Amino acid sequence: MTEFFTIATFTFAHEIMVLKTILDREAIPYLFQNENLVSSDPLASFAYGGIHLKIHPNNRVVVQ
Repeated sequence: MTEFFTIATFTFAHEIMVLKTILDREAIPYLFQNENLVSSDPLASFAYGGIHLKIHPNNRVVVQ
C-alpha cells in the first residue's frame, strides 16, 4: 500500500463506476480508498476527504 499514490479524488461513489470498468478492462491495478465507507454513508465523504483513487507509480502515465 505504501507504493500506491493518490491520483484523483471523488466525492460520491457513483462517480467512480465508469472509471472502475475502464481500469479493469485495461488490467491496471488500482485501489479506491474509502469506497465502502462513502457508499454506506455519503455524507462521510466530506469528513474523510472523498474517495481516493490510488495507483502504482508505474501506471501513472497510462492513467493520466
